[in-house]
Parts: sequence; C-alpha cells; structure tokens
Amino acid sequence: MSLLGDPVSAVSSHPLDNPAWASLTGAHREFALISGLAARYQPDVSPFGVLGDTTPQAWADLLTLAGPDAVFPLAALEATPPEGFTVEWSLPGVQMIDESVDAEPDPEAVRLTAADVPEMLDLVARTRPGPFEQRTIELGTYLGIRRDGALVAMAGERMHPPGHTEISAVCTAPGHQGQGLAGRLVRAIAHEIRSRGEVPFLHAAATNTGAIALYEKLGFTLRKMTLFSSVRTPPS
Repeated sequence: MSLLGDPVSAVSSHPLDNPAWASLTGAHREFALISGLAARYQPDVSPFGVLGDTTPQAWADLLTLAGPDAVFPLAALEATPPEGFTVEWSLPGVQMIDESVDAEPDPEAVRLTAADVPEMLDLVARTRPGPFEQRTIELGTYLGIRRDGALVAMAGERMHPPGHTEISAVCTAPGHQGQGLAGRLVRAIAHEIRSRGEVPFLHAAATNTGAIALYEKLGFTLRKMTLFSSVRTPPS
C-alpha cells in the first residue's frame, strides 16, 4: 500500500454515489494513493482517481496528489473544476444496478489469472471496453471464454464499494460477437458477486446504447446518470 496521507471522511448518502472513493478508502485501499480528499489507483492498476467531495480543499488535495500540469481522470463523479484546472475531456455515462439478473455460473467460463494478462490486454486493445492495465486483474475475479485455445470474451470486477461490486471489462473479440458470450459472462460474474452477499452494478457510456440495451435485458436498471472526465491540474 502506498499512501500520501490519511483520507478525510467524505459524507455520501450511498456508497454508489461516489463508488471510486468508497472503493479506494475501503476494500481497495491497498491499491490507493491518497492525499486528504483526493485519491487514485496506482497507475498500473487503473488510471482512475476521484475526489471525496467537490470542496475547494478536495481540489487542493488533488493538486498535491497529482502534481502541477498533470492529467487526472475522474471516475463517475460530476464535478466542476475551480479556476486553474481545465477539463481535458468528459464522457456522460450511466450507472446501472442489478434488480433481476438471472445470475448463474457458466460451464464454459474459466477463471483468468496473471498468466492470462497478455491475452487480456490484447483483447481489450481490440475491443476497447474501457481502461484495463497490467494489474487490473488484482481488483477482483475475471472470467473468460476460450475458443480453440484463444481468449475470445471476458468480464470481471473493478470498483468495490461497501456491499457492492462493479462488473467491468466486458468484451468479446470480433468474429465472436452476437453469440451471447458477453451476457453469459456478466451473469457468471454477477453470480460470483451475489455469492458474497453483494450487489452487482456497472457503468456504461450513455452513448453505448447497444450495451445499455443488453444490460437492461439481463436485469440491470438505471440507478443514475454520471460523468467520467479528465482534468488537468494548474501549472506550477
């Protein structure tokens, strides 16, 4: 665990209101870099960071954590930067939660390990489901489906706020799409999460209507709109 300071408590009515903060100051603290009200994953685990709230102190802590003139991706948190910070990009998204998913193990799904990471990185590069780094696999369970020995689909766990686990990195290789593999793996990961007494949830880009339709069909419902963005800290 590598920390820059002790986190200051941030008030939230629900752990999914700010899931990255709840993860980094809770179950994923071993992967966290924290300075006051700003936190981020270690870069080889995930590029995302977050603020505990949107007060001026939180932005000052972010500058301490990231340093001057640094790009800092913010995960699932709507926040307007103060003067001196600039928004590099923003992506509206949806947060969806399990309401009636038919969660069940999949007989073809295999548990992926560190030895599978090169293939996982290759699959992510070809399908672009979202950020996935060398050590992202350490955040939770990842399952995959192989055909003729090759990894053709996968899904796994990312953020882990109290009582919940995010399903992430859902992707299928070109040439194997349209066979229901993604849905099968989401149900299998949801089964893993539920077996721990936790509730599955996930995020998707608001423009990714195909994925949203799939998740709704599987039994996820919209909890809230959210925002993924990246800010640049002020120069020194």
